[in-house]
Amino acid sequence: MRHSTLFGHLALTCGLLASPVFAQGKLTLYCSSDEAWCQQAKTEFEKKTGVAVDMTRKSSGETYAQIKAEATNPKGDIWWGGTGDPHLQAAEEGLTQAYVSQARDQLFDWANRQAAASKDRTVGIYSGALGYGYNEELLKKQGLSAPSCWKDLIKPEFKGKVQVANPNSSGTSYTMLATLVQMMGEKEAFDYLRALHKNINQYTKSGSAPIKAAGAGETVIGIVFVHDAVAVAEAGFPIKSVVPCEGTGYEIGSMSIVKGARNIDNARKFYEFALSADFQSKAKDVKSFQVPSNKASSISAKAPDLAKIKLIDYDFVKYGSSAERRRLLKKWDEEIGALPN
Repeated sequence: MRHSTLFGHLALTCGLLASPVFAQGKLTLYCSSDEAWCQQAKTEFEKKTGVAVDMTRKSSGETYAQIKAEATNPKGDIWWGGTGDPHLQAAEEGLTQAYVSQARDQLFDWANRQAAASKDRTVGIYSGALGYGYNEELLKKQGLSAPSCWKDLIKPEFKGKVQVANPNSSGTSYTMLATLVQMMGEKEAFDYLRALHKNINQYTKSGSAPIKAAGAGETVIGIVFVHDAVAVAEAGFPIKSVVPCEGTGYEIGSMSIVKGARNIDNARKFYEFALSADFQSKAKDVKSFQVPSNKASSISAKAPDLAKIKLIDYDFVKYGSSAERRRLLKKWDEEIGALPN
């Protein structure tokens, strides 16, 4: 009987050792990109490495808050995607750790500048310009003129017809806040946001939610990154994307390894995987139209051409700093978020 029990334990142990998941370990991935892209990253990495991935999708601001809350007992291993500002804040606050990829010489300068700004605690994985999209059918049905500038969004005829995310939870919306401050000056930017508030029907949690709502006919206009508007249009919805005539800001979507990651070796494997041209070229397969950071990646013809867009000289170091992000978000809460609907 003892021999039987011992044999059973040995068989179980051998079976576990033979299991590819047990052998290759696991990875806890916090993802702040679009859900379909997050799922693609999980699936492709599991297929390539045999590592079991536990993936959670949340917006940039939410993920930053979660990593900060878990700082004394980290649960996540790697944070992939989402705007770079909260990644830079996490780096400054010591929530993420330095790592230099073998692929650094394959990346565009803007991706490496993100790494330099964070002392190698984050890196750029894609880029995209800020703008908005509108539902062409609703616009025509309601007899409205097509907007083409930031100033158009505060016109009285768009009252209750614009949607944007809350900058506390959304990196997209924080990028808009920081963009307007840099373009207009702080006083004028907050005057603009107060005027815009009169036309907002909802502040969403996720940055891409407004354009999905526009596609579904729940709002006329959604303020988002232009590539998100393109993605909804490509899915068959009557969405027209707009790059504001005055110019606009942009994001550097980023990736960071969590300080104290329990599965550090697999986090580094994912880091290399996510920067590879092979994986980045697959983004278009799930209708993600950002510009990838690896210069050898193939880009969809549908992706917005950043070279043809009037981009501001966005100060990622300043607006990604902990103090400046906290200050601007607090001011937004007090002066915009607290306003009656």
